[in-house]
Amino acid sequence: MRRVNVNGLAVLVGRAIGGEATATSATRNRLLQSALYHNTFSNANSERFVQSPSPSPSLSAPPSVAAGTMFFSAAAATSLAQEHAHAHVHAKETPKSHKFSPKDMVLYQYEACPFCNKVKAFLDYYKIPYEAVEVNPINKKEIKWSDYKKVPILKVDDEQMVDSSDIIDKLFQRIHPENPVVDGVEETKWRGWVDNHLVHVLSPNIYRTTSEALESFDYITTHGNFSFSERIIAKYTGAAAMYFVSKKLKKKHNITDERAALYEAAETWVDALKGRQFLGGLNPNLADLAVFGVLRPIRHLMSGRDMVEHTQIGDWYTRMEGAVGESSRIKAEK
Repeated sequence: MRRVNVNGLAVLVGRAIGGEATATSATRNRLLQSALYHNTFSNANSERFVQSPSPSPSLSAPPSVAAGTMFFSAAAATSLAQEHAHAHVHAKETPKSHKFSPKDMVLYQYEACPFCNKVKAFLDYYKIPYEAVEVNPINKKEIKWSDYKKVPILKVDDEQMVDSSDIIDKLFQRIHPENPVVDGVEETKWRGWVDNHLVHVLSPNIYRTTSEALESFDYITTHGNFSFSERIIAKYTGAAAMYFVSKKLKKKHNITDERAALYEAAETWVDALKGRQFLGGLNPNLADLAVFGVLRPIRHLMSGRDMVEHTQIGDWYTRMEGAVGESSRIKAEK
């Protein structure tokens, strides 16, 4: 049996999640961290963080992250406006038809990427047909046409959009030209909470045990654009590496009990609803769609099943499934 060089393995895992790699120890650690579920195929260095008040001190997340040092490398963190007593929330009617009708909508993605799933939840909710192109995380040949080498990338006719939150904001403005500003303080606060905290809680949970790590990488490699050999290597080496890296991430994000942190995050979100069907009221708003999009890939993993069983988030999640409905994804014409 051919022996696998550890440095080479780090390079492969790093490239598999869309990053560049060298054989240095620091870079290896960064690449392995990047292999977490939500960054494994999100290449989330493209995502910006929004600084938001943490609903609970124990769930607080760093307000900003230096570019290139974490799986979500960010530019400067953006400050939120102060929350007022009666925030304006976009309660949307059930989407039917709208003036925004692009001829060509293509999403370049990694299937397991939470930020890509945020965009897809938005497109599905608004019934906007789109084609999804799965990017090979090693050679990225599908996005060689773009100077921007991270996902998600949304191509709307001839326009390129990047960064999930910016993509969603721009699409919202085009769907609602009469009220194009997403200005609900509550809505903005919780969208920031998703990126600043929720995604960090998911990683230690899906790699909590060796069996869960294997389950997670089985999902990732099965839904990703890998060759057969790449899939086998990424599944077993990635799962083993992330099992150990997740322990360091627990410490980094001040998590002592992974499941307890996940359950607390779920209950924090349920509490934020304040008895409403959705944060947006009778209909989902952009924060609802963000939380749903991030959670959707893990829903049927062990961590997601445990979350629904041990918290009250299940009812909201079921309502979101009904509100978002079937995927509006279309097959590419050959």
